[in-house]
Amino acid sequence: MTDPTHPRAQAHGAPATDAPAAAAAPQACDTPAAARQARRPALVVGLTGGIGSGKTTVADRFGALGVTLVDTDLIAHGLTGPDGAAMPAIREAFGGSVIAADGRLDRAAMRELAFGDPQARKRLERILHPMIRDESDRQLAHAASAYAILVVPLLVEGGKPRERVQRVLVIDCRPETQIERVMRRNALPREQVLAILGAQASREQRLAAADDLIDNDGSPDTLDERVGALHQRYLALAAG
Repeated sequence: MTDPTHPRAQAHGAPATDAPAAAAAPQACDTPAAARQARRPALVVGLTGGIGSGKTTVADRFGALGVTLVDTDLIAHGLTGPDGAAMPAIREAFGGSVIAADGRLDRAAMRELAFGDPQARKRLERILHPMIRDESDRQLAHAASAYAILVVPLLVEGGKPRERVQRVLVIDCRPETQIERVMRRNALPREQVLAILGAQASREQRLAAADDLIDNDGSPDTLDERVGALHQRYLALAAG
């Protein structure tokens, strides 16, 4: 679904980043899951792509057109921030070594632990993924647009990309572009970026899962044109 151990982007002027806007903390909700599912928009598009592909840049362009965005990475950050709902369970599972001084998840420490111990990653996912799913369902139930974009970085890695969405939109670029963006954006060494890419689905696996594709190696004008065309298509599909 999403990988909370990955470093989130810091805003740069580049045409493609994964930098998020500030997000409200996930809220508790007593509405039954089935009822929330029933209130979802007629069309939910799952937006995904590898690290550095520019998912947030593309999602923000849909948002500028009035489309409801639900970003599972932002939800994960809320859950693992200071006083986040997931932090007590994370502390119990992993101890204080992965907790930063302000009470948030120390992502660098967690990333190091998860890459060295696959079981640690699975334990973290068992804590976070049900919470992320519940919160994303809550947000989708309050969508104000004809269709919604559900941003899920690890949608393909989950193995059932169409379990929660009707279409899969993959943001694609050359692997070398991803590497350069992440190294510049997060000040990470090339070897660490390659390790992150190696833990994700391959480019070929994502392309095979795609209903729609945006090539984000091009210019901002080309990106705007492609987003605009898909927006009209999605509106038509949502209208039935």
